[in-house]
Amino acid sequence: MRVEILGCSGGIGGNTLRTTSLLVDNDILIDAGTGVNDLPLQALAAIDHVFITHSHLDHIACLPFILDSVGDLRNTPLTMHATQATQDIIRKHIFNWQIWPDFSEIPSPENPFLRFNTVEVGKSLVIGERSITALPANHTVPAVGYQLQDLGSGASLVFSGDTTSSDALWEMVNTIEDLRYLIIEAAFPDSERELAMLSRHFCPSLLLEDLAKLESDPEILVTHAKPGLFRQIESELLHGAGRRRISMLMAESVFEY
Repeated sequence: MRVEILGCSGGIGGNTLRTTSLLVDNDILIDAGTGVNDLPLQALAAIDHVFITHSHLDHIACLPFILDSVGDLRNTPLTMHATQATQDIIRKHIFNWQIWPDFSEIPSPENPFLRFNTVEVGKSLVIGERSITALPANHTVPAVGYQLQDLGSGASLVFSGDTTSSDALWEMVNTIEDLRYLIIEAAFPDSERELAMLSRHFCPSLLLEDLAKLESDPEILVTHAKPGLFRQIESELLHGAGRRRISMLMAESVFEY
């Protein structure tokens, strides 16, 4: 299983900051933020599945453009996987013929560019030799994370999506037998702890408190830092990491397991 980080910033800026998207092998996206912009048309056309964590724009911005750009290059619909609540938000506010055309009806309802599949927390979807399982998250809108498991090796990567403290998340993560990587967010520094709590994000102190609930010892990679605050968040995390293996996630990183 190969996971490439297309974008992992909490904002945009210059040629390096792109919002959240992970490319799994060559046919699955986890979220569709602005990191997708760098993929050529052929790579976009090869994507069959997009798993959405939640409906915020930095995680879905490129989904409408993917459909518009390569829908006619594909023979089958692209499938957007999300909870029913997230589907409802995206259909109401994005694919509504006002913000963007409804590609679940284009070019026809019988043969559309887009179809929807409902995911539920704790239930796995097997695609080839890969299992993808929705995990609980705690954010300002309905949200999930995902466990990405290679069925051959049994190894897993967990991506939290946007979340703050969630006992339910750790309860499920602690059942994973071979967790190699944990990608989890910290959007703000500790000086903005109240804002992090209000917006249901982590800051370093909140994240480190929550990591005490993690029973295994994966490599921990921190994502979603707001532009301009990356080094401050990194310094605060490393200062309090203790025995934990923590580093900041970087765009273009590749994980194979």
